[in-house]
Amino acid sequence: MTYFAYKDGKLCAENVTFFEIAKRYKTPCYVYSKNAISSKYEEFASAFGSEKHLLCYAVKANSNISILKILARLGSGFDIVSGGELHRVIKAGGDPRKTVFSGVGKRVEEMEFALNNDIKCFNVESQSELYKLNETAKNIGKSAPVSLRVNPDVDAKTHPYISTGLKENKFGIAYEVAKSLYQEAAQMKNINLVGIDCHIGSQISDLRPFQDALKLLLDLIDDLKKAGIDLKHIDIGGGLGITYKDETPPTATEYVHAITNTVKQYNLEIIMEPGRSIVGNAGVLLTKVEYLNETPFRNFAIVDAAMNDLIRPSLYNSWHDIKNIEKGSKAKKVEYDIVGPVCETADFIGKKRSLCLSEGDLLAVFSVGAYGFSMASNYNSRPRPSEILVDNDQIQEIRKRESLDDLINGERLV
Repeated sequence: MTYFAYKDGKLCAENVTFFEIAKRYKTPCYVYSKNAISSKYEEFASAFGSEKHLLCYAVKANSNISILKILARLGSGFDIVSGGELHRVIKAGGDPRKTVFSGVGKRVEEMEFALNNDIKCFNVESQSELYKLNETAKNIGKSAPVSLRVNPDVDAKTHPYISTGLKENKFGIAYEVAKSLYQEAAQMKNINLVGIDCHIGSQISDLRPFQDALKLLLDLIDDLKKAGIDLKHIDIGGGLGITYKDETPPTATEYVHAITNTVKQYNLEIIMEPGRSIVGNAGVLLTKVEYLNETPFRNFAIVDAAMNDLIRPSLYNSWHDIKNIEKGSKAKKVEYDIVGPVCETADFIGKKRSLCLSEGDLLAVFSVGAYGFSMASNYNSRPRPSEILVDNDQIQEIRKRESLDDLINGERLV
């Protein structure tokens, strides 16, 4: 089911037109469908059936506390990569005991914050981090639940910037030394070994890399059991792709079944960390055409959204579908580069898009629910946009547009 569709020639988010949203909240703004988020989470959850599992939504994909609250109420756990993300989870009513802490650079104060809130597990990514966590836990009288993140050297066949499971990537512990580090960790008084973790990348459209990595982890689990180390869970990470243009990734159900069918002979809780696949297609960036600049070499539609609002096209050369929110324009169809007002040549939302445009038109940029607002910045001293949540015919502003005073909050003249 699509939650963004034309009705009587006007594009709607569920049962609200984008015209109404723009009138009430101006542009640019992010618009999310609550029911799109909920239905995707429930698709993952139902696919597990009676299998022991925990879905830990990857907060980095979209960290708005209202979205975290939706997922917490559905029973979701959370995958965090910073103390700030744990703070958001707690504020949204999420359960720290269902939260796993990933990331290569955890600071001592973040470790203490997580330990004092009794998180489910630290996904430890290096020998040095393991030593520091053991020391930190000892200093505050805690035992740290630990899973080692193992780098299996599996090619996820995705964009190099979001591939995380190869030898040359900064993430995780090399597969070849993982067993010895587990054995060392087992002797540490303030470390409680509970699991094993792997995350090979993002926007993956083929199940084979997941299965290849999983089989390597299961081999390691077998070796560890022979060595007297019995783990309770296996964390396969996230990374399932979505459709931006013409990709055909596996469904959530196909993905879950591929994992459960491989693990079924083991008595292990399965942890999964979906992010993009839950919220990616649940968001649209609404923007207005300010100017049309048609030159002998190229035609530009200059909109009020920019790379500071949505950096994915500039950073990854990613595709996002762009549509006029109203059908039946009388303007001629022209091939435009959709660009923003930021002073960088890399500031574009889409290139070579055939659209019927007039100045003042409203455009919808699709599939921005993940790594859209969460990667936004104030570059060029531009206030970040508002975020809007639609639930059937109800509209709620879940983040106010920043003001000019917000831009200098915390600064002082000296």
